[in-house]
Amino acid sequence: MEPIKTDIVVVGAGPGGYAAAFYAADLGKKVILIERDKKLGGVCLNRGCIPSKALLNAAHTISAARESSHRGITFEAPKIDTAKLRAWKDSIVQKLSGGVATLAKQRGVQVINGRGYFEGSNNLRVETEQGQQFINYEQAIIATGSKAAMPKAFDLGNPRIMTSTEALEVEDIPENLLVVGGGYIGMELGTVYATLGSKVVMVEAMDAILLGADPDLARPVAAWAKKNFKEIRLKAKVTKMATSGKQIKVEMEFEGKKLEELYDRVLVAVGRVPNADDLGLQNTKVQRDEKGFIKVNEKQQTADESIYAIGDIAGGILLAHKASREARKAVEVITGESNAVEKFVIPAVVFTDPEVAWCGLTESEAKEKGIEVEVAKFPWGASGRALTLDRTDGLTKLIIDPQTERILGVGIVGHGAGELIAEGVVAVEMGATAKDLALSVHPHPTLSETMMEAAEVFYGHATHTLVKKKVEQAA
Repeated sequence: MEPIKTDIVVVGAGPGGYAAAFYAADLGKKVILIERDKKLGGVCLNRGCIPSKALLNAAHTISAARESSHRGITFEAPKIDTAKLRAWKDSIVQKLSGGVATLAKQRGVQVINGRGYFEGSNNLRVETEQGQQFINYEQAIIATGSKAAMPKAFDLGNPRIMTSTEALEVEDIPENLLVVGGGYIGMELGTVYATLGSKVVMVEAMDAILLGADPDLARPVAAWAKKNFKEIRLKAKVTKMATSGKQIKVEMEFEGKKLEELYDRVLVAVGRVPNADDLGLQNTKVQRDEKGFIKVNEKQQTADESIYAIGDIAGGILLAHKASREARKAVEVITGESNAVEKFVIPAVVFTDPEVAWCGLTESEAKEKGIEVEVAKFPWGASGRALTLDRTDGLTKLIIDPQTERILGVGIVGHGAGELIAEGVVAVEMGATAKDLALSVHPHPTLSETMMEAAEVFYGHATHTLVKKKVEQAA
């Protein structure tokens, strides 16, 4: 078969890959997009961000109904039809995936379903159901993402031991569920299953959950989990798993004791590993680090001048919006639209109950790096809107440079924190000062007001909370 010639080939059609393909096509490049899955959208759309948020929304509905009795509104206990819940979740995924395919067609991006394998720095072989297709390209962008890590000790081939992929299928609601890992995936899916009715035991090897977040932001999430999970075990280690009839026998070490327990299902959420094997990278100059991620510079270029890498496969923070932003950067470098090296602010959101979001410098990072900062906090107990929502378990904080008064970071925990953090991203990205935020009129009563009032706290004159601002003594 005659090789196809193209300007750019993109391997992987997740939020990084399809964003790169579409942007390059918009700039007039001939683009081929390779995806081994029959559906476009990658892990995020099909087996990650989107289905998990759908299930979390369903879980929040149940929680809201349960918590409304003190308002004088009582509902019957929920009846959960897992098949219908699954079908609803799948319909959202199907709609979005179909939308991506339509956009590819409208832009003239050629999509080939199959596994891409590099045969050289400018040659790619694609194994499809119809046979092999060869592509000669000027530049390639690798966006093959990552997959859930499964330690060999836990990989028994038993479907009752799940990664996030299987957990999102909601085959059933296990009576007893063990979640191994207290990061954002373990906490989000633990929240879903606990709300649906599972007795959830969470095991985390470190001494806290959500280690990426500042402790004061993670605290309300831990409080919710303590109330709604059966148990949270910190500094605990799972040592062995084995099949025991229709259950999983789990051995672990906790508080100096060796425990042996039975669970109906186990969710392993101990991180992610790059999809960099079986790509033929050894036939290129591309280099990988000790964890298997592809090494790139600040322009997303690999050690091979013809090949770029973006998103999870390039390491760093494994988030969809980071991949999308890196997609634009790589395409701009390839097309000559921009050659500037610029750092951008990547927000993080954990969709637990309550949500946690942060961007820029965190308080913990400032302490670790010895950066002098002032922290201004506004508690949601003083927010009228939070009170009307019955969600006073929130907090908005600003990390501020005391010399320039620039906002270096923003952290939020509370209802809808993921929607609120965008203002923080704009503030940090634009180099806004606390005064800029304090003088920007925010609508009342809203949760967004807490950003303005946190800035006012810095100056000692927040309307809805009393703060004693230090007065500098005259020399």
